Amino acid sequence: MKRVSIAILLVFVAGLMASPALAKTTFIGIGTGGTGGVYYPYGGGVAEIWSKHVKGVKAVAEVTGASVENVKLAHKGETVVGEVMGDVAVAGYQGLSKFKGKKHDILSMAIMYPNLLQIVTLKSSGITDITQVKGRNISTGSPGSGTNFMAEVVLGAMGIDKDSYKDSRLSFTETANALRDGTIDVGFWSVGPGTSSILDLATTHDIHVIGFSPEQTEKILAANDTYSAVELAGSFYRGVDKPVPTIGVWNVMICQASLETDMVYQLAKALFENNDYLKRIHVVAAYTTPENAVKYSPIPLHPGTIKYLEEKGIAVPDKLRP
Repeated sequence: MKRVSIAILLVFVAGLMASPALAKTTFIGIGTGGTGGVYYPYGGGVAEIWSKHVKGVKAVAEVTGASVENVKLAHKGETVVGEVMGDVAVAGYQGLSKFKGKKHDILSMAIMYPNLLQIVTLKSSGITDITQVKGRNISTGSPGSGTNFMAEVVLGAMGIDKDSYKDSRLSFTETANALRDGTIDVGFWSVGPGTSSILDLATTHDIHVIGFSPEQTEKILAANDTYSAVELAGSFYRGVDKPVPTIGVWNVMICQASLETDMVYQLAKALFENNDYLKRIHVVAAYTTPENAVKYSPIPLHPGTIKYLEEKGIAVPDKLRP
């Protein structure tokens, strides 16, 4: 599950440059996230679909630091495809925030599913409001992840200064373990609900998911227009029985802007037309539809995806054309 080696990358580039008749195997690395979230199993399912249904393609899901790192890896050519939160995709495409003025050469291939921000603490901590993170040990997610990106936006919107808390910046699995061990008080996840690391924690400890007041939600939405107000439904996790007001953002499957139109067309076609298999990997894949690609993509679509969508009779607005 390591990143694509230089040797494999060279084979991949050679495969792209050769004519389809001469090309042998094209290797495709899919940047996912840590093993405790949804990106990794979802990406593994996509890799299986492409390896099986796209002639001459061998795809593999790679463990990465998630959204921010996936944008950088795709831009540099170290992976071909990346799973990315929509807010991070916009920042990378436009060169904002953590991308420090450098526009990255990425386009949207598909919309995946919505992430929900899930801020978890143990009931024994007594923490019930986001402002209570001041003076606490917390984890806003691993460096380079979309969770860390979103957490910092949210805390900033609440007027909570970075110097007012200690941030361990752990992966999902590490965050759950740290909550279990008592080394942190609050952990952040931006992930599809029902994620394994929180499910596991909730089987052994009584957890509380921190929600937002209407006033807090309004401030967060004003800070980033890719976010929306949503509810985490009750019953996902043991002991969390009532809906929790939080925020959501759509996940995007990005790809290198330079990929050939026909290649992305074949990948998009295989992805959308084998969705039943992907849903068996994780239920959130039900959101991965051609219609949602047009409805929710926060950055322009790759011409290969546009070709497939138009073939299916789906109108693509000008704002989504690169």
